[in-house]
Amino acid sequence: MSYLRHLHLCNRFDPERFLPLLLAGHRVGFVRRDNARQLQAFPDIFRVSHEAVTLAETIDGPQAATEAFAEATDALIRAGAIKLRRHERFAITDGWGGPLLFELERGAIEFFGAPAYAVQLNGWRPGDDGLDFWIAKRAQTKPTFPGKLDNIVAGGIGAGYTAWETLLKEAGEEAGMPRDLAARARPTGALRFRREMAEGMRDEVLFIYDIQTPADFTPRNTDGEVEDFRLLSARESLRLVRDTDDFMYDVNLVLVDFAIRHGLITPEAPDYLALVDGLRGGLVRGAR
Repeated sequence: MSYLRHLHLCNRFDPERFLPLLLAGHRVGFVRRDNARQLQAFPDIFRVSHEAVTLAETIDGPQAATEAFAEATDALIRAGAIKLRRHERFAITDGWGGPLLFELERGAIEFFGAPAYAVQLNGWRPGDDGLDFWIAKRAQTKPTFPGKLDNIVAGGIGAGYTAWETLLKEAGEEAGMPRDLAARARPTGALRFRREMAEGMRDEVLFIYDIQTPADFTPRNTDGEVEDFRLLSARESLRLVRDTDDFMYDVNLVLVDFAIRHGLITPEAPDYLALVDGLRGGLVRGAR
C-alpha cells in the first residue's frame, strides 16, 4: 500500500457527475445530478437545468437565501436524502473571508457540495525514537466515522468563527487543552480537496496547525466526541497511514504533509514528488 492512495481517494471527484450550484452568478456548490433531480420539488427555490442549479432570483440577500436553504434542507432530511442534522451552520461566503452569501446547516454541506472549512492540529512531542504524535480515537457514538483515528484536535469552522477561534475552542472541548497552551499552535498552511461522498461532494479546506506539547500534558476529552487518546511514534503513525485505513480520510493527508515538512518522509520514499505535488497543488494561500 502507499501514502499516495490517500491523495487519490480525497480527490475522487468527477465534475461530469455534478452541476454547479449558482447564486447570483457565484458558484456556491456542486450538486450531483441525482440530487439535482430532487431539487425540482422546490420550484420556488431552485431552477434546475441541464447546465446548472440556480437559486431563484426572487430570493434576495443572505437572510432570504439562508431561510430558503433551511426550508429545502428540512424537507430533504424528512425525505431521507440528507441523513443527519448537525444543529450547526456553516457560513457560505464569496471566497474565504469574503462577504456572507448565506448560512447552511452543516449536515447539508455534502448534499449541496458547498465549500467547508476546518482546522486540524498536529500535537507532537519528542519521543524515544524521534517524535511522538498525540492521536485521538473517535467515539463510537460519533455520527460520522465512529472509531476512526483522528488528530489531537480537529473541527469544522462554524458560522461566526474564525479559524483561530475554532482552533482554541476545539482544543479546549476535544483535548482539554488550556487556552494558553493552545495559543502556542502555529499555522503551517492549508490543504484543499474535493471528494465525492455518499450524499454528494465534500469541498473542503483544512487549515493546518502544529504544536509541540509539554511532557506533563496529557489530552483529555470534555465533549464526549473522543473515546481515548494515545501517544504513537511518528514511525507507527505513518505505518498506519501507509498500510491501513484506520485514520479519518483527511487526517492521512495532514500527517503526510507534516512528515514531508519535518523530513520524516524523504525524497528517497516512493512517490515523493507525486506526494509533494499533490499536497502543494492543493495548497491555499489567501485564496478568494
